Amino acid sequence: MGRIICVANQKGGVGKTTTAVNLAASLADMRQRVLLIDLDPQGNATMGCGVDKHALEVSALEVLLGEVPARQAIVRGAEGLFAVLPSNSDLTAAEVRLLDAPMRDKRLHLALEPVRREYDYILIDCPPSLNMLTVNALVASDGVLVPIQTEYYALEGLSALLDTIEQIRAHRNPRLELEGIVRTMHDPRNNLANEVSYQLIGHFRDKVFRTIIPRNVRVAEAPSHGLPVMLYDKQSRGAVSYMALASELTRRHRTQPVSAQT
Repeated sequence: MGRIICVANQKGGVGKTTTAVNLAASLADMRQRVLLIDLDPQGNATMGCGVDKHALEVSALEVLLGEVPARQAIVRGAEGLFAVLPSNSDLTAAEVRLLDAPMRDKRLHLALEPVRREYDYILIDCPPSLNMLTVNALVASDGVLVPIQTEYYALEGLSALLDTIEQIRAHRNPRLELEGIVRTMHDPRNNLANEVSYQLIGHFRDKVFRTIIPRNVRVAEAPSHGLPVMLYDKQSRGAVSYMALASELTRRHRTQPVSAQT
C-alpha cells in the first residue's frame, strides 16, 4: 500500500510546493508510482507540473465534496512522469463547505482509499495555513514532511505545526508521524544559515534529512516552464539535490521495520 506524505508548513515561502513537485518527479524517475495532490487553492503545484489550472473540468474540490471519485479527477502531469490530482482557486470553497459537512476532516482519507494501492507514494502539497484542508491532509497521511528555510524565522510556527500533528495523532490518525524536516534554500556561505541548520539537527536529530536543498536558479526557473527541475535541467544542483532527497526517503522506508510502515 502506498505511503501518503503531506508536505506542510504554515509559514509561506519555505519551498513547500517546490519540494512537493520536485520530490514527486524524483521519486517517479526512480520508477516509483507517484500521485501528487495539490491541496492549495493557489494551484501552484498544478501549474508547476504542466497542468493548466484554469482549464480543469474537475479538481480536488469535487473530490473533497464527494461529487466525483478521485480517479476521475486525476490527470498526468510533468510530461506523463507522474499522476496529479490538480486544484485551482475553486478549492477555496471547500474550506467553507466542509465546515458543515459530515466527516469533514476525513474527506480526503475516504477519497484516497480506492486508489491508494495504485501508487507507491502519494504526496500532498498543503496550503500555508493550518485550516480544514491541511487537517484533511494530516488525517489522510502516514507522515508529514516539513520544509524549513535556514533563516532567522525558520522555527517560527514550527511548534504550532508539531502540536497539530500530536493532536491529529491522538484523536484522529494514530499512524501519523513526523516524516522528517528538509532544509531548503540553503546558502552554506551564510553563517546564520549554518547556525540554524545546526540548531535543527541538535533539536530534531535523525528527523532532519541529511540532504540539503540549496538555493538554485534552475529550481526557481523551472515552474515558469511548467516543469519539475529534473525535467528542466537534470544536471543542475537543485535537481541533483532533490534526487538525493528522494533516495534518502526511500532508503529510510526500506530500513523501517514492517510494523512501522503499516
